[in-house]
Amino acid sequence: MKSLFKKISLSSDHAGFNLKEKIRKYLLKKKIKVLDLGPTNNNSVDYPDYAKKVARNVISKRSNVGILVCGSGTGMAISANKFKKIRAAVCYNIASTRLSRMHNNANILALGSRLTNKQNAIKLVNVFLSTKFEGGRHLRRVKKI
Repeated sequence: MKSLFKKISLSSDHAGFNLKEKIRKYLLKKKIKVLDLGPTNNNSVDYPDYAKKVARNVISKRSNVGILVCGSGTGMAISANKFKKIRAAVCYNIASTRLSRMHNNANILALGSRLTNKQNAIKLVNVFLSTKFEGGRHLRRVKKI
């Protein structure tokens, strides 16, 4: 996998903690810089707090893109999408992940740990990080968001 992005912000809630850790270790093994914004264990936390951290890092360009993991991915995506310039996509298969980048220029990948196993999650991370935005007519649409 060849990542288009050099620095990734990563976070989860308690439900997504174990999958977040697997993703973090995988990215580090691939020599990709990871900003792990927590949590540091699987104790109960509020997902909006962690979505906010990743969104702010992406907006401020402390990282190129972000990855969020919660039970379904939906709560994290909803929270992150409250921020201007954030396009967080809940992805559950290769097609949804590829299209989120190609057509929507998604800058945050949201995964559901209760719906996506580790092997599939790693595949989705690879697709997200290696797929280019097509621009063209899609850029016009993204600018309207």
